[in-house]
Amino acid sequence: MKAEQALNTAKVLSEALPYIQKFSGKTIVIKYGGNAMTEPTLKNSFARDMVLLKQVGLQPIVVHGGGPQIGALLEKLGKESKFISGMRVTDRETMDVVEMVLGGKVNKEIVHLISQQGGKAVGLSGKDGDLIHAEQLLVQPDAPEADVPEIIDLGHVGSVTGINPAVLNTFIANDIIPVIAPIGVGEDGQTYNINADSVAASIASVMASEKLILLTNTAGVMQDDKLLTGLAPETIQALIAQGVISGGMIPKVNCAISAIQSGVHTAHIIDGRVEHAVLLELFTDEGIGTLIGR
Repeated sequence: MKAEQALNTAKVLSEALPYIQKFSGKTIVIKYGGNAMTEPTLKNSFARDMVLLKQVGLQPIVVHGGGPQIGALLEKLGKESKFISGMRVTDRETMDVVEMVLGGKVNKEIVHLISQQGGKAVGLSGKDGDLIHAEQLLVQPDAPEADVPEIIDLGHVGSVTGINPAVLNTFIANDIIPVIAPIGVGEDGQTYNINADSVAASIASVMASEKLILLTNTAGVMQDDKLLTGLAPETIQALIAQGVISGGMIPKVNCAISAIQSGVHTAHIIDGRVEHAVLLELFTDEGIGTLIGR
């Protein structure tokens, strides 16, 4: 039995070799969120995966979310979480909590986990090194019956207007994994909470990344219980029109398309509930999620 297990391990390593050779030196941006951020076994396997990627020559950049953690602290503080169009309404007090959780607790925990696995990482928010430029995001809900479209102010919720790659290039050149909280700063000096998928896509585009990987709590894009992969942007638009892609998957695939149209080679939506999901997607012939490419 031991010999058989050893042979299987050898086969897995051999299968990974051409992918390691192909992607060595390339930048990979990973959006880290969902169950992978909350279950201890998954957290440790993710950190170990990031160290392995760095060790075999890839250049991972991690962008993380933290919605459940923000919600939990707001609840402890007796402050109700309110959402419009899937986005958290963020007043000044809520923004303070967002910064505390994302830029502090969650960010530093990821850095610590990577360090425990023998890697080097540094935690950043968009405020550090002038990294993420942002502006306020105003929502216009679908209301065709309205004569004048309603514009909803979500407070300190932002969208990316620019990424400064200099600080990321500095860390990458020194073999340090950047771990980024999705907080940006506007020209007015205001701090904004930004969707982590959107930040990851923007960073992948600016860094001319080989891949954008979005970890989710689903297997990927599904149709009749079948996992779809090898999708072009045009196919995705057709699937949205057919209702196959709906709900929260729409903004994820749109982030993927945006990155691809900006020069990222491929984007991947994968199941973060699977141990070592990133390695399985990158270094095996089958992969485990939905690949989107040109």
